[in-house]
Amino acid sequence: MSPESTGQNEHYLRAFRRGFRTWRGDRPFWAGLFTMMGGLPIAYLPYANMHLGNITLAMSTTAGAGSLIIGVLLITLGLTMWFHHIVRVFAGIAAILLALISIPVANIGGFLIGFLFALLGGALSVSWAPGEPAEPEPDFPDAGARDASSQDTGTGTREPGPDLHKAGVSQGRPEQNDTTVEVDAGRHRAG
Repeated sequence: MSPESTGQNEHYLRAFRRGFRTWRGDRPFWAGLFTMMGGLPIAYLPYANMHLGNITLAMSTTAGAGSLIIGVLLITLGLTMWFHHIVRVFAGIAAILLALISIPVANIGGFLIGFLFALLGGALSVSWAPGEPAEPEPDFPDAGARDASSQDTGTGTREPGPDLHKAGVSQGRPEQNDTTVEVDAGRHRAG
C-alpha cells in the first residue's frame, strides 16, 4: 500500500457527493424535483388554514379531493422520473397534463406556484436525453488513421491508399504552400 492511494483517505462526504453526482447525472433529476415541488402546493393548499392575527383564513374548496389526487400523482410522477427514467416522456406528458388540469380544479394550480413547477418539471422530463458515453481513444493515435488510409489488394497485403501519399503536404491555405517567386509585377508566368 502506498500513502498515495486514493480510496483509503477519502472523506465519506466526498465519496457520497461523487456518488450522488453520478446518480443525478444518469436520470432527469431536476425534472423530478420540480414535478414533486409542484405537487406539494397543489395537494397542501386546499387543506391549509392561514392565520392573520386573530383571523383564520380557510383556503379549502369543494375540490379538495381532486387537488389531493393531482398533487399525489405529481409527486409520484416525480419519483418515477428519478427511479424509472425509461418512462420519462410519459411521466413528463402526464405531469404537464396534470398541471393544466390543476388550474380549474386546485385553487388555480396551487396559486400558480404548483402549476409552474409541475409544468417546468414535465417539460424538462420530456426534453431530457441520456448522455452517450465517450468513445475510448486508441492507445496509438495514428493506428486508426493508418488502417483507414491503406487498401486491401486481395492478396493479403495492404498497399498505401491515396491519403497516405498526401500525408506530407499540408492541406492548409494555398499561399502557405506556394513556393513560386512572383515575377513580372505579380502576373503569372503563362500570362
